[in-house]
Amino acid sequence: MPHPKSGIDRRSFLKNGVLSVAGMGAMTAIPSALRAGRQKFTTPKPEAKTGGFVTRKLGKTGVTLPIVSMGVMNSDNDNLVRATLDAGIVHLDTANGYMRGRNEEMIGKVLQGRPRDSYFIATKVPGEPRDGRTGLFSAATTGEKFLETFETSLKRLGLEYVDILYIHNVTQRDSVLFEPLMKALESAKKAGKTRFVGVSSHSNEHEVIRAAIESKFYDVVLSGYNFMKTNLVELDKAIAEANQAGLGIIAMKTLAGSYFDRARTQPINVKAALKWALSNPGITTAIPGMTAFDQLEANLQVVKDPKLTDQEKKDLKLTVSPEEVLFCQQCNECLPQCPKELPIPSLMRGYMYAYGYRNLNAAYDLVASTGVGLNPCGSCAGCAVRCAQGFNVRGRVSDIVRLQAAPADFFA
Repeated sequence: MPHPKSGIDRRSFLKNGVLSVAGMGAMTAIPSALRAGRQKFTTPKPEAKTGGFVTRKLGKTGVTLPIVSMGVMNSDNDNLVRATLDAGIVHLDTANGYMRGRNEEMIGKVLQGRPRDSYFIATKVPGEPRDGRTGLFSAATTGEKFLETFETSLKRLGLEYVDILYIHNVTQRDSVLFEPLMKALESAKKAGKTRFVGVSSHSNEHEVIRAAIESKFYDVVLSGYNFMKTNLVELDKAIAEANQAGLGIIAMKTLAGSYFDRARTQPINVKAALKWALSNPGITTAIPGMTAFDQLEANLQVVKDPKLTDQEKKDLKLTVSPEEVLFCQQCNECLPQCPKELPIPSLMRGYMYAYGYRNLNAAYDLVASTGVGLNPCGSCAGCAVRCAQGFNVRGRVSDIVRLQAAPADFFA
């Protein structure tokens, strides 16, 4: 997810020499690592330096990646993506729905003319339909629809195959093991349209990881992971179990919203947050979002030296009141409390997109997809939900659903 915005442009970034120094060494070695075939998995994961970058193996895929990758979700700057690849950060993470498809199209233009073994692309496709409250798929959720949507992604990207294809935003064991979508992934893999398959998860990650291990089918899990999570003991155990099983773990949401508060007066030290996530050796790489060149420069510093300084450790111990915190734990404890059965975790995530990331497009699409309407709490005299983090749930829901009052093309 994105760092606080900044003003360094491509020209000034190029002048500082980061691309010419860090990138040249990295790009001479990374492609050969990407070409590597399967090999026997060893634990803990070997860590090495390639071209000055710290690299780790992705489970038992045989692929070695720099520990920092690029989440492209919020980026519409093709020059920034080019600079990222030129610098040696080879893994780009996108999804079918990001920017309503424009994200994949932009990446496709950047990739034109580049050797296919010089980059590593992941995209995500949701299983549809899905119960927004429980996260479960139904008999109407078909592999055919999933594969049709994936074909659209391939066309946008201009690729014959991606490196990782994820089922997007899975939260339940039964969804991880949902046979129609597993068969769809298997079909895509056999057809040579994806090298590896996985699931992404914003909540209940430990259960999702363990289900992926149980399946003996998946290669990778893209998991929410950051210093503000409250279930870290269980999540760290699941990640360690994944390492033992040869399941690759990639971290997202590492920056925990970029700000501690809605007013954006208390920025999170995003370098520290990224380093904190990477201090777990069971995580191969993280996908922080980048929208500006100085964010890329900061991430290039982390990929070369991920060790937390004493000051950075202190920065991550800042305290704020529950009402100021933007990051929702996605613990789902609110769901059985709501008499309207609202998909509260999704709405809280939309709230963070709007106020933390200032990504109104993503917030609108997520909130609109829930179908809750403009006044979902209107008939309730009071709110029965008691958030484990102390959020004013009714207040936040009423606030964020206002986005739906604007026409959809306003966010296009």
